[in-house]
Amino acid sequence: MMPTAICLGEAIIDFVALEKGVSLMEASGFAKAPGGAPANVAAGLARLGVSTGFLGKVGDDPFGWFLNKVLRDAGVDVSQMRYETTARTGLAFVALSASGVPEFTFFRHPCADMLMRAEEISERYFEGCRVFHFGSITLIVEPSRSATIRAAELARERGAIVSYDPNLRLSLWPSEAEARQRMTAALYLADICKVSEEEVGFLTNLSGAEGAQALRSQGPALVAVTSGPRGCASYSERAAVSAPGHRVEVVDTTGAGDAFVAGMLFMLLELGVGRGRLGDLGESELQRVATFANAAGALSTTVRGAIPSLPTQEQVEALLRRSEGG
Repeated sequence: MMPTAICLGEAIIDFVALEKGVSLMEASGFAKAPGGAPANVAAGLARLGVSTGFLGKVGDDPFGWFLNKVLRDAGVDVSQMRYETTARTGLAFVALSASGVPEFTFFRHPCADMLMRAEEISERYFEGCRVFHFGSITLIVEPSRSATIRAAELARERGAIVSYDPNLRLSLWPSEAEARQRMTAALYLADICKVSEEEVGFLTNLSGAEGAQALRSQGPALVAVTSGPRGCASYSERAAVSAPGHRVEVVDTTGAGDAFVAGMLFMLLELGVGRGRLGDLGESELQRVATFANAAGALSTTVRGAIPSLPTQEQVEALLRRSEGG
């Protein structure tokens, strides 16, 4: 299979606290949930009907094979998933605030996804690639850093849109300064950058449109800034648009940004937008992309866990119809 979309990065297990509004210390127990931002995006794209493959490394352990099954069940091609015998699948323990905002504690000392090597990336797998997505976690250490850059370069050579989520997790980096430097350094690879308001401030020391344009000046033709329940704003060279939030019953916001990315990439593919047209997106097309992505992100907050919460195209369109009717 030569997929239309390829996502590279970490696939991990989230152990989510059974109760909301408690700390990890206070939690009485945890429910196992598949996760990892790039794996979430892969599953999100597949749920939306896009032919999608996942590139990444998990442990040759029960959790790694569980993630293989979850992604396969979601419709993701896992033929390029690698299995590491010297390190385990990454784990994250997650406590949810009363409003469903997650607090993460990671177990990665090291874990399998950190050991992905450039030579494990198949060039042939990129032959049909139109969209490639990666995050910042595999940029933290070698050899996964070189593997990530190699894959992004292969996608660019084939004319694919390259999407990047800086995904700030400061506790995983050696220092704040190194996190900022390496996360920013990867922008040159990207055609699209999805960031939260917090990440814009961290990377640019600016906010809003100024921060988004500062990111665009370093490579991406399109920058999307998410603002949680308040919606999102998207910026191309020609236009800037916003999409409001949706009234939904929030259970768990884990993976909402990944659902947003999947929705954004899906709609760009639906509109037939290639890399050369990203910077020229006008207000109408950009609004369609932002509106669909924002609804996908909102829906994902209504179900506990990341991959289990990712919506289908029909579910997103149903929410948009309800919102228009209301």
